[in-house]
Amino acid sequence: MNRRTRLLVLGPLVAASFVAAPAALAAVPHTPPAAVPAATCSTSGVLENGKVHLSGGGFTPGPAYVYGSAGFGGTVEIAQNGGFQVMNVPPGQYSVRQGGELTQCSG
Repeated sequence: MNRRTRLLVLGPLVAASFVAAPAALAAVPHTPPAAVPAATCSTSGVLENGKVHLSGGGFTPGPAYVYGSAGFGGTVEIAQNGGFQVMNVPPGQYSVRQGGELTQCSG
């Protein structure tokens, strides 16, 4: 194939690829950002003193409110690492509310 023929055949194909490339990139689905780890909460087994330790992780740093079935409740401060600990609370079912999210504690 001579040079002139190559230019006549390949020129429009190259130009078309420049036009199609932005449209093809726009059609690629965008992946959502990585999900924030789900907050978790748990209680230890009953200790010798009859109490349990409550701990959690994956929360947003700042205040949160702990609710307990045994009448215990109060504000806890979530550390910069997203965790918290409350020592020596009555055994029971606990949940942590932070913003509009409610996390049930296991254990």
